[in-house]
Amino acid sequence: MNLNDPIFHDETKARTYFEAIRWPNGPFCPHCGETEKIYRLEGKSHRPGLIHCNSCNGSFTVTTGGVMESSHIPLTKWALGFRLYAASKKGFSAHQLHRQIGITYKSAWFMAHRIREAMAPTKRGPIGGKNKIVETDETYIGRKEGRAKKQGFGHKHTVVALVERGGPMVSFHLKDNMDRKAAREILFRNADLNSDLMTDEAPYYKKPGDHFKSHEFVTHSTGEYVRYPKIDKDAPEGTPVPPVIHTNTIEGAFSIFKRGMVGVYQHCGEQHLHRYLTEFDFRYSNRSKLGVDDTERTQRAVKGATGKRLTYHQAGGQA
Repeated sequence: MNLNDPIFHDETKARTYFEAIRWPNGPFCPHCGETEKIYRLEGKSHRPGLIHCNSCNGSFTVTTGGVMESSHIPLTKWALGFRLYAASKKGFSAHQLHRQIGITYKSAWFMAHRIREAMAPTKRGPIGGKNKIVETDETYIGRKEGRAKKQGFGHKHTVVALVERGGPMVSFHLKDNMDRKAAREILFRNADLNSDLMTDEAPYYKKPGDHFKSHEFVTHSTGEYVRYPKIDKDAPEGTPVPPVIHTNTIEGAFSIFKRGMVGVYQHCGEQHLHRYLTEFDFRYSNRSKLGVDDTERTQRAVKGATGKRLTYHQAGGQA
């Protein structure tokens, strides 16, 4: 990251940066959608970047109708915040953010949650599809409020995730423990049934897995983590090669998530866990191996800020 970039130091440059991402074809009124009967208000009596719409008689700026609306934090610091969260593979703590960009911890905490809100997908279709592989697994993290630490996972939060090999990731926080009903609902809503499904030997995946094109699993309890399919040497040329059977992709994604939650964030309240999952899903689904660099990933996060609002009260902040 080039900290000498003008968007991190010059408010006008930062505003231009945000406007170019939100309005690549020119500004339009977020209140009524007008594109022609609008003009910029100049002069000391108007705040910088203010635009007026003659069609609805409303005024707006690039932050109107997005997660940055009503924020008093300079756009230069918003630009840096978006960049830090988009580029930090294992996350970026609010304490570090408040020290790094020079705002209060309270403001940094709220900014971080608003950036996570921008990272949330507006629409989420099923992952996978024909000739694609979807891996799913669950992991356990943290400690449920009021639950004493004990052997097993009963005191921990349950996280279930699906990953398309070479594609996106979607994660969910379950209020209860994983079972067949939860597995069925999550898989049917978020994975294309034309996919090849890969899981471990957990019994709750068996019945839902029957509805997919194929369902293969590895038996971790016997030390099996990868299984190579048998290849018919006499098969005609061009016959598709069966995929290698494993859940290493989803386990690798979980590894990044856990390192971030334990090493960077250290503690997460249950009411916020879904926001952190959104953050890690966004970075993984827009990772370098998919051709998305830090700059493009940041711009996608900024673009996702439009049409979303998150108040301090909604985020769970205390007055």
